Formats: sequence, structure tokens, C-alpha cells
Amino acid sequence: MENNQPLASLDEWEKDILERYPDPETIATNKATEAFRDYKAEARDTVKEFYRLNHQYQSYDFVLDKKADFLQFNKKEMPIWNAFDFLNELVDDSDPDTDLDQMQHLLQTSEAIRNDGHPDWMVLVGLIHDMGKVLCLFGEPQWAVVGDTFPVGCAWSDKIVFPEFFSDNPDFENDIYSQKYGVYAPNCGLRNVHMSWGHDEYVYHMMKDYLPEEGLYMLRYHSFYAQHREGAYDHLMDEHDHKMFKWVKLFNPYDLYSKNPNQKSWEELQPYYTALVKEYLPETLKF
Repeated sequence: MENNQPLASLDEWEKDILERYPDPETIATNKATEAFRDYKAEARDTVKEFYRLNHQYQSYDFVLDKKADFLQFNKKEMPIWNAFDFLNELVDDSDPDTDLDQMQHLLQTSEAIRNDGHPDWMVLVGLIHDMGKVLCLFGEPQWAVVGDTFPVGCAWSDKIVFPEFFSDNPDFENDIYSQKYGVYAPNCGLRNVHMSWGHDEYVYHMMKDYLPEEGLYMLRYHSFYAQHREGAYDHLMDEHDHKMFKWVKLFNPYDLYSKNPNQKSWEELQPYYTALVKEYLPETLKF
């Protein structure tokens, strides 16, 4: 297999999203939205290579194989706080917006949600939404951890970033997978659809017994930009999906625009988050 690590860091993918989907509104009050993610143009070559790999290898069979492997949750078991320490091994030294570790980024997201008065389960979603990135620490390549997500087993939308790279995917000329509905029925509902493999799908399955459905939609589909920004897969969604995607769209700006240099210290925040985690999650999580 070819080079699996084209990005300097996992956050480079999100930097590209902010360039593709600039938003005039931002939760952060100390820095204008247009001032975020100031990168030189040559960095885009790495993102392009990342998507070439992602689109080449994220096939229907690949997704089923990864789900069969990782959804056994038999790699590691630990308290969530140990998992955050584990995640911090992915600290991004190249990010010009912040020198904070992954835990601090998650806290900024969750604190922005909390400060706006949303339910406590949504605050928890903000805290854990990127936890699935620990897949990289289990040996998964970047293109199988981050990236815009999309359904597999049916035709790809031209609204997906770099759709031309799907021509190298083994499903491209498959008689079934290349059709509009593929293995699915019209408006079958996303609960019946296999999404490309990555941190969204992984953390959704990890948390599906602990959070309300609205929060699970946020976890599972926050990287499904072809739908919640482009509306490209209405033909697979049912009425319930459309209702739930209001929550996905509510969450998305907190993920992208919640960096705040005036974050409270962990010492101040710890009592609240300790109680929050204890309310919803078991003492240890299986990864």
C-alpha cells in the first residue's frame, strides 16, 4: 500500500474544511473567523494526497472489515481520563491557532456548548467527539481516521471533496455499488447505511449505549459534510434523519469555531467534568 501519512497532522484535514466552508459566525470572540487557519497554499497538496488515499481505499468491503475488527472493542480498556492522556499523544505541533493539546481543544468545544446553555449530554458530546482519533494510536492510517465521511455501497455524490479520486476505488465499476441506491432502498434511513470508516463511526459505536439519540447523531455524522452542508444524500435519509440532523448542524460550529484563548484552567473545570462523566459513562471504556 502507498504512503498512508500525507498530512503533517490530523488537524490539517479540519483546516481544509474551514477553507471549504467558511462561516461568518464564530463562537470564539477574541479572533475573527477569517483569521483562523492561515496556511500557505502548498499545504493543500498534502490534503489532496490524503483524499486520494481516502477515496481509493474506503470501499464497502473495507468498511465492513474495519467494523468487524474494531467494533469488538478488544484493543484496550481504561478510564476515560486515561483515554484523554492517550489521545494527547496526537498533539499537533503545526497548528498556528493554538499550542493546546487534544484535551484542551475538546474542553474548548465542550465549554462553548456549556456556556450557551445546551443540555449536559451535549456538553459531553463536545468533550468526546474526537476521541475516536485514538484509532491512529492503534496503527490506523490517517485516511481511515479522519476525513469527510460518506456512505459506501452506493454511488458517491459529486458534492464529496475530490470526487474524481473515487475512480481508483474497487467499488467504482461494481454493478451494484456504483448505482444511486446501491445496496440500499430509497429513503431507507441512515441507520441502515454503512458510512466510511473513521473516528466518527468508531466513537458513535463506543457511546451508543450511553447518550441520547440526538448526541449520537452528532458523533456519527459531524464529518458528513456532503449531507449536512450540501444535502447530497436526501435520497437515503428518512424523516427521522432530517429531524435529527438539526442537532448535527447545531453541533458543527462548536467543533470548528470554538477556540478561545481565555479558557478556564483544568483545576476550575475538573469538578464539573468529573461529575458529568460519572453521570453518563461507566468507570472504564473499551477501545
